[in-house]
Order: sequence, then C-alpha cells, then structure tokens
Amino acid sequence: MKAISTFAVAVSLLAGSAMLATPALAQKKKEAAAAPAGPKLTLSKEERATLVPLQTALGANDFATAATLLPAAQAAAKGADARYILAGLQLKIAINNKDEAAQAAAVEAMLASGKVAPQDQARLYSALGGLYTNLKQTDRAAAAIQKLGELDPNNPQPMLSLAEARAKENKPAEAISLIERAIAAQTASGQAVPEGWYRRALKFAYEGNLPAQTLKLSQALVTAHPTADNWRDVLAIYRRQAKLDKAADTDVLRFMRAAKVLKGDAEVLTLASNLNDAGLPGESKAVIDDAARSNLINANKDYFKALLGATSGRVAADRASLPGLETRAKAGANGKLALSTADAFFGYGDYAKAADLYRAALQKGGVDTNLANTRLGLALALAGQRPAAEAALKAVTGPRATLAQFMLTWLAQRT
Repeated sequence: MKAISTFAVAVSLLAGSAMLATPALAQKKKEAAAAPAGPKLTLSKEERATLVPLQTALGANDFATAATLLPAAQAAAKGADARYILAGLQLKIAINNKDEAAQAAAVEAMLASGKVAPQDQARLYSALGGLYTNLKQTDRAAAAIQKLGELDPNNPQPMLSLAEARAKENKPAEAISLIERAIAAQTASGQAVPEGWYRRALKFAYEGNLPAQTLKLSQALVTAHPTADNWRDVLAIYRRQAKLDKAADTDVLRFMRAAKVLKGDAEVLTLASNLNDAGLPGESKAVIDDAARSNLINANKDYFKALLGATSGRVAADRASLPGLETRAKAGANGKLALSTADAFFGYGDYAKAADLYRAALQKGGVDTNLANTRLGLALALAGQRPAAEAALKAVTGPRATLAQFMLTWLAQRT
C-alpha cells in the first residue's frame, strides 16, 4: 500500500449547487509539498489502479471516458480512503451532469467514509442541506442542517436554514424558535440582526395562527426596525387578529394616524365612519381631509363625499358647544360626559384639554378605565408630555394592554 496526499475538501453552496475540489490522486513531490495540508489516505494496489485513471480523465474534463472507468473504480473501492476519494470524483461527475440527487449521494458518501477533515464537515453539511432543500426532501435537509448546527452552534445560518425546513414541514412553532435562537446568537456576537429575520418569524407566527408569538414578534420587529412599513404591517396584523370591538378598533386606527401609518381607503373610511358614529364630526372630517392632502385617498370618491357631507355642516356647532360641555363635564356626578368631551377636544387637536378631561373622567369614575387611560396616553404623547403619557399607558390592563404596549414602544422612539 502507498500513502498519497490530497487537497483539503473545499465545498460551498452557490445558487443551490454544491461545488467540490476533488482529491488529487497523483502528485509529484514538488506539487505535494505545495498543496494545502490534507488527510493522508492509503489505497490498495487495486484501488489505485482504478481511481488514478478516473481522476486523470476527470482532470481533463473527459467525462465520456470517466463514465466507462467509473464501474471498475466502484467495484474496487473497498477501504474508507478509497470510498472517500471515489465519492469526491462522483461528485464532480454529478455536478457536470447537474444531477442534484447524485450530488447529495456523493456528499453523503464522503461524510460516511469518516475521512472528511473536521474543519470541512460543516461546509459539506451546508451543501447537503441545500441540495436536499432543492430536492424537496425536507426531512433529510433538516437532518443535515441539524448536524451543521451541532458542528457550529454559534452560527445563526444553520438555525435559519433549519427554520425554513421546519416551516415547510408545517411546524411553525419550531421554525420560530430556531429563528429566535439565530437572533440571540447574532445579538450575542454584537452584530445587527437583519430585518428579514424578524419578518420571516412573524410570517410563520401569523400564518401558523400563533397569536402569542405573533404579538411578541410584532413588538420585536418594530423595536429593532421601527420603519413606517413595519409599524403599519404589525398594527394591521393586530387589527385582524385581536377581534377588537368598535371602540378599540377606532383607537388602533387613531394610533395609526398619529404614527403616520394610516393608509388606504378602507382604513381611512373605517376610522372616519367610526368617529362620525361616535358623535365626533370634527375628527371624522379631519381624518378625510388630512388623508386627501397627503394623497392617501381620493376624497372625490362617492363614499368619502357622502361622509364629508354628513359631517361638514355639523362641525361649527359641535366645536362651539365644547366650552359648555367642559363646564358640565367637570361638574358631573360621574366621568361619562368628561370622557366624551375629552374625545371631542382630542378630535380638534386640543390634546392638553383632552388630557385634562380624560383625567377628570378617571377621577370621577363610571367609565372604562382602560379605555380612558389608552386615550389619555395618546393625548399626552401628542401633547409632548412623554413621562405622563408613559404613566397612563402603563396603567392599561386587560385586552387593551397590547395596544398600550405598542404605543409605549412608539413613544420611546419619538424625538
């Protein structure tokens, strides 16, 4: 038997295809000395007699000749070293043939030989995971990526790849957990977490009907990447998922308007209609007017024109009634009139006055304290009173607590 030197295995996954530098079977002494260090492989006389011609043919890209030599090499390759080398040569053939199933089999054979250097195993498992993913063999892809994660536990990429495999198996909770681990690993390394990681996990949670995870990931997304698009998306998801009553839905849409992420006919019309129904013509009209000025809607559409017609003639009298309502509200036995009058002042942009009346409503009682504190928090935020706004929002409990937490996150991002 003779020992021969081989090049270290170099594998990368590019556009879904594995590319391998196969072992060199015959080296001149000078070439061997210059080659990168690799494992020492020992071949029998019979193995060398069949593998060297195959390697030579493939080195010349003579795949036709290689095809005729392959059966003899397969029959002769009995030892682990020979099987390792043969698998590398078969991988080159499979790549030439664009046969991903054969590529995967060749990589499996290399790994099974036990001759792959430890530093090269991760790259092979990464290639294998990609090949099986392309072949839609999700169980095998997951197994390869799981092994990759074990070899390099602090690398987030295997976790992300495995998350995709788990999602394809309809296991969204596992996929989310893996992405969260990847986020934690990325954060621990001091690197920024890409926005797409959060959005991918959120997609799995929402489409998998996992409300708790959806809310958690929504908060994480807008905390890490507080773009207007992300705020709008998470609040739109919250509206669809939370089964809000009309008052709560109005407050979500009010918040979206305050955060400048209200968009589209449906949202603008719903908010304006809800406000009109609540006896707030001034705010209803302002919602449509502002959206039209910002080119978010075409106010000449029939439904907007009808709503403007129903509110415009009432605004002047409504606004003139506010001082008298304020006096009566402060003298009232309970906080109901104070709450509705506060809503009116809020609608006309007098946030400081609105905040005073929300506080009066809370003090007098007889109102939904969580609703009042939600609106008090937003009024104070828009009035520039951040500490007081935070205190009000932190007092919100029950079903509105999630909305209050979104408002707190947004408030922390305001300058």
